[in-house]
Amino acid sequence: RRQRQMCIRDRGYSALPYPDYIVSVWLFYLQRKLIITKMIYLSFDIEEFDMPKEYGYDIDFQRQIAISRQGLISILNILKKHNAKATFFSTVVFAQQVPDLIERLISEGHELASHTYYHSDFENEHLKMSKEALENQFNVEIKGLRMPRMREVDSEEVKKAGFEYNSSVNPTLLPGRYNKLHVSKRFFNENGLWQIPTAVSWFRIPLFWLSFHNFPLWIYEFLLAKCVKSTGYAALYFHPWEFTDLHQKEFNFPAYVMRNSGKKMIQRFDELLKFINEKGWKTGLYRDLIQNESKK
Repeated sequence: RRQRQMCIRDRGYSALPYPDYIVSVWLFYLQRKLIITKMIYLSFDIEEFDMPKEYGYDIDFQRQIAISRQGLISILNILKKHNAKATFFSTVVFAQQVPDLIERLISEGHELASHTYYHSDFENEHLKMSKEALENQFNVEIKGLRMPRMREVDSEEVKKAGFEYNSSVNPTLLPGRYNKLHVSKRFFNENGLWQIPTAVSWFRIPLFWLSFHNFPLWIYEFLLAKCVKSTGYAALYFHPWEFTDLHQKEFNFPAYVMRNSGKKMIQRFDELLKFINEKGWKTGLYRDLIQNESKK
């Protein structure tokens, strides 16, 4: 059978014949590779700022809320400036204290998800309670969950509560906190529940909030690019209180927690969003991640 052939010429080389269908397949995959948009899924755990209690300081509840509120306003302003979208995992307690900001983030096209009911107290019953409370107060569907401090949670309990996805896994090794080297770096389905691990780069270096504060920005951006290249996307997470000045003596925070907080964090995050735009990447919502990335 005779096949029509196409000749592809290169400088100084003789023409090499290829059947049309091979060239067509090659061009299809090249075009597909070029048009696939790389996605960055930004997320923020918005909560009562009770972290100082971990270091021995009993911070007042109203101060906890005020600090997280201040940081959330800064985040929303930066996202609006860059037309970036994000997912906000909120505790019910925090959402009830700042309903105006929750309404704002929803109206600006962001996703509201659950960070359970309280930040430092948890029972399995709180899963469904938090979902229903957020849905009833803000008239939106809550599809996602992230546990406070990325604590483990029974996937069956999460499904039973009605969530579609859980993003409570940091697939890395962090002594004293995480040991999840066996977990996939990409999203996966666990008995009907979608699991969305947070981003890691080479050698499973975590790209979570502490890395962002402590790595030189160019190194973080380099590692982020490697993550996007290998995984196809990156799921990042931060907190509103990082955008406030954590250099408060009474908090007793170690230097690696306070570093580049407040105004420096606002500036660095602004630079990160500029970097994302320059790379031609887009930001997206966690509720869309499975559908977006399954197509690639």
